[in-house]
Formats: sequence, C-alpha cells, structure tokens
Amino acid sequence: MYLRKTLLTLLTVSLAGGPLCLADARAAERGAEPAAPATSIDAAIRQQMREGGLVGVGAAVIVDGKVAWRGAYGLADRESGRPFTTATVMNIASISKTVVGAAMMRAQEEGKLSVDADIDGYLPFQVRNPRHPDIPITLRQIATHTSSITDRWDVYAASYHFGRNAPQPLGDFLRGYFVPGGADYSAENYNASAPGTERDYSNIGAGLAGYIIERTTGQPLDRYTEDRIFRPLGMDSTHWRLQPRDLREGATLYLSQDGIAVALQPYTGTTWPDGGLRTSVDDLSKFFIALLSGGQANGARILKPSSVDEMLRLQFTAEHKPANVDIAEKNSGLFWQTKFNTRYVGHGGSDPGLKTEMLATPDLRTGIVFFTNTAGQDTEKAYVAILKLLFAHAQALSASGAAR
Repeated sequence: MYLRKTLLTLLTVSLAGGPLCLADARAAERGAEPAAPATSIDAAIRQQMREGGLVGVGAAVIVDGKVAWRGAYGLADRESGRPFTTATVMNIASISKTVVGAAMMRAQEEGKLSVDADIDGYLPFQVRNPRHPDIPITLRQIATHTSSITDRWDVYAASYHFGRNAPQPLGDFLRGYFVPGGADYSAENYNASAPGTERDYSNIGAGLAGYIIERTTGQPLDRYTEDRIFRPLGMDSTHWRLQPRDLREGATLYLSQDGIAVALQPYTGTTWPDGGLRTSVDDLSKFFIALLSGGQANGARILKPSSVDEMLRLQFTAEHKPANVDIAEKNSGLFWQTKFNTRYVGHGGSDPGLKTEMLATPDLRTGIVFFTNTAGQDTEKAYVAILKLLFAHAQALSASGAAR
C-alpha cells in the first residue's frame, strides 16, 4: 500500500481463475513526460487509459476548498459492464494512513494520547528496538517513519488475505511481531538505527498507530473514525475492511501483465489501518477538503486548525532530520509527505490491482484525488501522465474560476 515499499518477496495473489505469484506487486514510482495535448481532459485521460491498459479511473480536482471538477471513465467491473463513477468504492491502500493521522490528532485533542509520549504507556506489551532498548518510541516517530520499526517482508506479505477479512486480530499480530518469543518476533523487525535517527517507511508501524488509537480511546478504530470523521463529513460510503456490499458494488481490481488485465479477488490485510480503507472519489474529496481547510468541511469540524497544521507541517529541517533524508527530495508530516520530490504534498496508495493519489500543491490551494482499479508494471507511465493532466486542469480552473 503506497507509500508502502515494493514487496521484495513473492506475493501470492488469488485471481478469479486461480493463484498467481507476483514479484514486485507495487511498481516503483518514476518520472514520465505527459502525453501530447488533447482537445479536452476527458479525451486525454481516455487516451492514457488506452495506452496504459487501465480498466477504470475516477478523479476530482479541488480548488480553494471546493470540488471544481470530477470525472470517471471506463469500468468498475468488466464482466458486468458496470461503469466506474466518482461514487464507486474501492480500497485506497496507504492513503488510509492519513485517516489514521487525523484520528491520532483528534485523540490527542481529546487528551487520550500525546504524539511525543513513549508508546509503551499505551500498550499491553513493550515495543523497543532490541539494539537500542533504552530509547523510547513515539507516535510522532511512527507517523514520520523514523521509529526504527521496519516491515519484515515475508511476514508482511503473508498478512494479505484474499476473498475474506484477515482472521487474526490486529493486537494479536502486533504482540507476536514485537514481543520477544512471539510468533513473528525477530530483531530484524527493527532496523539498526536508533529511533528518530533514520527514515524507513513502515506499514506495520502504521498498524501499530491504529491499535494505539483503539487502546487509548476505548473504541475500535473503525467506530472511532466513523464517529469523529466519516459521519460528520457525510462520507456515507466509507468503511474499513471488506463488507458484503463491496462484493456487489465495489470496484473489481485488475492486475495488468503484458497488456492483459486479470481480475483479482478482493483482499484485506491483518495490519488493516495501514491501508484497508474503502471509499470513493466523492467521499475522499470531502476528507481531503477538510485537511486542506484547517479541519472543516461540509459545515463540520473534525480537527482544530492547530492539529491540522501540526499534522501537515513538514517535520524535517536542515538542522533536525533523519540521517538518510535529503529534504530537497523528501519530507514528512504526520502520515503526510512530499511527493514527486517536493512538488506536491499528501499521500498515495499502491497495492495489487490499484493505484490512488491524494495530492495538493504546497500552498494547499489546489489538489487532486485519483483512483484506478488497475495496476502493473505497464501502467506507471499512464498514472504519471494522468496526474500531470489533473494538476494542469486544476491550475487552469483556479486561474479561470471555472468549475464543472
């Protein structure tokens, strides 16, 4: 789930017609030049979909806190011919982490936790890097991926479950991963650096953050985010994990190999807070507008402006940064980060059969939401070209004051 790192193990994925082993299920992000100009953004996006083999695409452009344009193309499900719309629900992978970030900041507002406290005070077990046992780990470190927690890829790949929700409770998995003697414990679950000194993107760390929110608020994360975020913003189609309606109405995901898009079974992960949110372009736009507007959208406030400011504040400076980070190329808020070097801010998502982006210009005046239900090594150039088209359209709409 993006920005989850490329799986370095072979990931067994259940297809409609049987299992398939995938290496590098997540394509690495790389630059590409935009396509030649088209007569309209609709035609240009459709052209990129044809060239990249994308089955369905949905997108929105946000200008000054409002949806200025939205569009959807292709199919949510090829077998039935059901069209992809901006109301189509699909899993969004690591953009889910931004919801965990917002929930974390809300819990801090409520006095339930502090992002700078030792997380051991919130847990029924201890989480310490065995190479640095005297150095506590904080939620701020987890949310900036500087906690020294790392994803052990054989364990992480095995945490995906196809056709069902993950059977193991999140807390049981985390105890087994972090407690010496646990089923998945290893010193290699941490990197060699001390907490706070290097950046290493961790999905399991994000899952731990979600679990800490549950422990400190006394509510399951899905209930807490429903009460504090989704319902107030009118995100009526948004939910965690797999539900029966997803099988009937959700987008089918497609793995593109050698120009052929093959349908995947729906799946979930044991560490579901790191990437298990299911939502639509329309719903996610409401959440994004709230973040870009100081914590308020649709007449509802989900966070104080100061909490949003801290979540979106780029935490690394020339004097205070991880040793392995060049801030001209990468910086991080709290489950929020720069993309395309530092051209945009926000978060993206990538998992088998999907690619998502929720990005804004650094001044937060314009932003885009992008979903596609197709992923593979052949699709990356089309993704990048469509993102450039969307941001160009956002700039044009901002300059003209037009909306669609």
